[in-house]
Amino acid sequence: MKEKSGNYQSDIHNSGYESEYLESMLESSDLINIAGRETESLNGKWNFAEDLYDTCRRAHWFRGESCGFSDAQVPLDYDWESWEPISVPAVWNLEKHELHYFEGSGVYTRTFHYYPKSKGERLILRFEGAAYRTSVFLNGKLIGTHDGASTPFNADISDAVKTFNRIIVVADAGRNPLRIPMENTDWFNYGGIYRDVYLVRLPQVYIKDWFIRLCPDGTFSNIIADIDIQGADKSYVYGKALLEIKELRIKQEIDISNGKGSVKVSAKPELWNPENPKLYDVEISFCKIDEFKASKQKDGGFKSSDNVKDRIGFREIKTKGQEIFLNGKKIFLRGVCVHEDHFALGKTTNPEIIRQTICDLKEMNGNYFRLAHYPHDGRFARIADEEGVLLWEEVPVYWAVAFDNAGTYKDAENQLCELILRDRNRASVIIWSVGNENADTDSRLGFMSALAKKAKELDDSRLVSAACLINHEKLKIEDRLSDFLDVIGINEYYGWYDPEFDKLPRILNNSNPGKPVLVCEFGGDARSGQRGSVDDLWTEDRQKRLYEQQTETFKKCSYIAGTTPWILYDFRCPRRLNRYQEKFNRKGLIDADRVTRKPAFYVMQKFYEEKKQIDCFPDTDVNADNSV
Repeated sequence: MKEKSGNYQSDIHNSGYESEYLESMLESSDLINIAGRETESLNGKWNFAEDLYDTCRRAHWFRGESCGFSDAQVPLDYDWESWEPISVPAVWNLEKHELHYFEGSGVYTRTFHYYPKSKGERLILRFEGAAYRTSVFLNGKLIGTHDGASTPFNADISDAVKTFNRIIVVADAGRNPLRIPMENTDWFNYGGIYRDVYLVRLPQVYIKDWFIRLCPDGTFSNIIADIDIQGADKSYVYGKALLEIKELRIKQEIDISNGKGSVKVSAKPELWNPENPKLYDVEISFCKIDEFKASKQKDGGFKSSDNVKDRIGFREIKTKGQEIFLNGKKIFLRGVCVHEDHFALGKTTNPEIIRQTICDLKEMNGNYFRLAHYPHDGRFARIADEEGVLLWEEVPVYWAVAFDNAGTYKDAENQLCELILRDRNRASVIIWSVGNENADTDSRLGFMSALAKKAKELDDSRLVSAACLINHEKLKIEDRLSDFLDVIGINEYYGWYDPEFDKLPRILNNSNPGKPVLVCEFGGDARSGQRGSVDDLWTEDRQKRLYEQQTETFKKCSYIAGTTPWILYDFRCPRRLNRYQEKFNRKGLIDADRVTRKPAFYVMQKFYEEKKQIDCFPDTDVNADNSV
């Protein structure tokens, strides 16, 4: 390596400046389950500036956090307190008009006070979502960097926090061919800290994670609990955990060794399903081994040093042959795709928007969402648990990612792990999807099959799928990845991108998948209010006729176990520039205003009413096997 010259300045000449920030990655192994814990929100107004040249990281602005602008002895290119306030959570694209298409780095900063509430407590900084590469600094120190716009991450800031603190966050929304997702997508690239930010206080030894579910053995009579305990120094932890589900009269001690503990408990819970989304209050407590022995000797009780609460539903999802069974009963998934894109808030959402989205699905007689094409806000699954809606959740391994790049795979696997760890206690989630519309190449097969195996490793209680492409030359459902999937997803746009609709029934007749097939995408664009003949593109009439053809074809195919038309609402998409789309994807059954229904909405409503009466929860149970 050549020696640097005496006039070398790193912020000007170092093209590899970013590497130092990638040495401290915040990944799924750090993720802490914060369900049921008390949190302190850092939402609100932060000071913000767009940093077009990424100078904050290039020139290490964060190191000067203790230096006030007015008393600085050298000229500074930043002035934290003079920057314009911006909302957190929010996407900067809709907060500031001039940043509508900005895709660079944005710098956020604010201050906060911290006073410990208990001796030796740990303090966790938690982000639910920030796009895309996020570097976090506290009091002049790098806390860590996270990749992935849509999954949660956290960092232990106990050793960096003071009474008065300045936090600086650099969010880089730049598209990149080696990332997940890659640079070429079909949705709007929103940037910023667009989900909640919290402080979470933890004891020295704490309950890091738990996974509680119905044992997938077909008996509906056993509950499995896996508990993960961690010490502040990540040392091995020994002790006792206590699992309590009072309504089921469960009070089970669990031995914790090396921070891990598992138990199977006999129980007959009332099963969660869309018609009866039953949830149970679950409590987990932990006591270190020395404290446990002392309490037993003193009064025989269980005095915990940490405890958490959650609300969990118990259900079983399986496949048998070409059908899907929920709690032993055949179910047709009456769904629709939805993007996390709101006309006023963009990718940011709230419980009211989520509940209204679910109401729109139920008006269509639906019971199922495909949350495309990335992990949606974690509150969606929690509310779906309450409302009785089934979910397909997906990571953005979308289109032609760099399947032969090891770093790209690491990014994808980490996002998959963060998604699964966040939502695997949610009964509503029945399918993990490892990708969408990837060509069947050798490198892609190795990449995505490894993701499917990882999903199974983390969660044995759900189905794994992917939205695959049809072999258009053979006119057949054919994808080597299907050998690694429980359910085959297909995207098809016959009657739209391929005007020869007659190919679809030929494909379905030519195929013998041997597994359930979900039609993950179909449909066509229609500008709300645009009328014409059934042969005129972009009209509601053409879209309605296409939906009539699609649903009539689906009725004749026995192995189709569910459908999710593309898409519930029109959404922003800058790649679509014709006079009818005007930077929106107009395939929505409902206009971007989320109110105006297009005629095709009612076609799906009628189709799902018929499927609801015939296929959903028949009177006779089916003894499904091939448990997953």
